[in-house]
Amino acid sequence: MTPTDRHATTNERIRREIAGTLGLLADAADFTAMRRYRSFAFDDHHAYLRHTEAVLRALDARGQHTSIALFDPEQYASYCARTGIDPDTRASRTRFTAELAATVPTVPYDGRPLAELLPDLLDEAARRATWEYATQALARAGECATCGEDIGRAAFARAFDLLLRILRSARPGAHHLVGSVTTPAETLLGVFRARSDTTGLTEADEAAAVELATVLATGFATRSPGGLVMRTTTPGHDDRVQGWRLVDDGLAPLTAAQVFDAYCTDAVSGEPVSPESGVDYCAPPDIDGIGPGTSGHTHR
Repeated sequence: MTPTDRHATTNERIRREIAGTLGLLADAADFTAMRRYRSFAFDDHHAYLRHTEAVLRALDARGQHTSIALFDPEQYASYCARTGIDPDTRASRTRFTAELAATVPTVPYDGRPLAELLPDLLDEAARRATWEYATQALARAGECATCGEDIGRAAFARAFDLLLRILRSARPGAHHLVGSVTTPAETLLGVFRARSDTTGLTEADEAAAVELATVLATGFATRSPGGLVMRTTTPGHDDRVQGWRLVDDGLAPLTAAQVFDAYCTDAVSGEPVSPESGVDYCAPPDIDGIGPGTSGHTHR
């Protein structure tokens, strides 16, 4: 083997050690927006996705790790204007994509079709947007005019305490909690799963619990409408669905009819959805300390 051959082999080995990030134009409108650049040599979104998946599969087969991020044409244009680079070059797009990996949600390519990966990426992007908006809203809440306590911090502590009280009162099993808050800017959504037995919590996603508590806290701190629904699955029993609405600094229970309406109505169309068999839509039990005014002081 000549020195040149050895050099080429070494370079190939190093290339295989490099991990990368792909900026994906998942949305057809975003794809169309990028077609204004002459250097963007694609003219069909479906073909673009098909070829992208083929490249990802090839990289995966070679053992090269690739993560996927959503490519936003508006953010890209702003980035190019801010950094003074030409947006109509491949080099600018790859430079922008390389920086995406440090600032936006990504998902690793694991061999699945893009159609299966995209929901995970969109969910992760929505979670990040919710987290950023909620934490900023809590930081802006300021201090209570009466007691001087930080309203955002107090609201988060209250929300976390409410989640614990609800879980402690629930029937043993697998619990799926979904909280939503409607703010003037957007609707925030948090999802949390946990398991419990007769001795208490046995398994819980702590990061998701923090996210859900942050969503509820935003509702308390900004006096925005919202609600919480919990579904409990216990072997040998019908699933139990219960719900509450946010009122001031606490949660007010929904009636069985309200829980049914909330769970059996399409969130987008508003049309009724057939109820599931083996599910009990019921009012929650009285839980000490979760009602409005039970925290001791309502911050304003």
